[in-house]
Amino acid sequence: MKKQQSHMIGGLFATVLAAMSLPGSVQAQSADVPYADVAEIPAGWFFQGSDAIERQYAYQIDEQVYGHDISRRNRWYDVEVDKWHIYLPDYFIMKTPVTNDQYAAFVRDTGREAPDISEEDWESLGLIYGYDATRPFAWQNGEPPRGKGNHPVVLVSWRDAQDYATWLSSKTGIKWRIPEEIYWEKAVRGADGIFYPWGNIYDPLQLNSADRGPFDTVPVGQFEPGPYGLYDGAGQVFEWTATSLQAGYRIVKGGSWDDRGCGVCRPAARHGRPEHMQHILIGFRLMHE
Repeated sequence: MKKQQSHMIGGLFATVLAAMSLPGSVQAQSADVPYADVAEIPAGWFFQGSDAIERQYAYQIDEQVYGHDISRRNRWYDVEVDKWHIYLPDYFIMKTPVTNDQYAAFVRDTGREAPDISEEDWESLGLIYGYDATRPFAWQNGEPPRGKGNHPVVLVSWRDAQDYATWLSSKTGIKWRIPEEIYWEKAVRGADGIFYPWGNIYDPLQLNSADRGPFDTVPVGQFEPGPYGLYDGAGQVFEWTATSLQAGYRIVKGGSWDDRGCGVCRPAARHGRPEHMQHILIGFRLMHE
């Protein structure tokens, strides 16, 4: 597929013409559906995962910032894929996480419950945050929080993201899906296996993390893009992937606005979360072939 076709299908509003220009696509059922611009990830080899050098670096920066070695003692980064070279075909992936405004079109069209969580459900997750921390991210009367329309949508479970992908596919005629971990990782870090989208040295100026604040989500696309033009692949919000290491759990990647250090913000970092979890630190983006 030519690059110019990928530009046609991106942008704020998808059109029927754009959907019909894709080989094998069906006619879109809606001519006016907002979704993120996409980047084309070329076919080729890339380095996935991490080696002992990268993991040691991650542990060290965590210890410097937090003043303790909890991540090392719990071996958080030892579960990462051992660095290897693998070939992937070309594909397309959203340049930014799905935003509140983009998700709102799904909510309005389907009548689905807007992102929110009850105090009982939140407390059952056993997280360090009190329920009050969720209120700035909760929708009111089916509408996103004021002033956060172009922020990443959060308080969405993996199953919510799956349903959004199914809905967007039906509206655009493009077969969207949550990316597997390996596709997400290549798109964010590039082919050369660098530690972060910008290089091998952590730089708090390159992402939305707790090192600088504002301790909240920010509008998408505010920082320099990575090797293939993706934004917010490190920091901002963790993102759901389609990869599962045990039943009922999916890997999330990318780190968040609440993390410092930021070993966990490396594209190689990974950990599992329950598919039903709705968290203020987790959002998603989609891909298609």
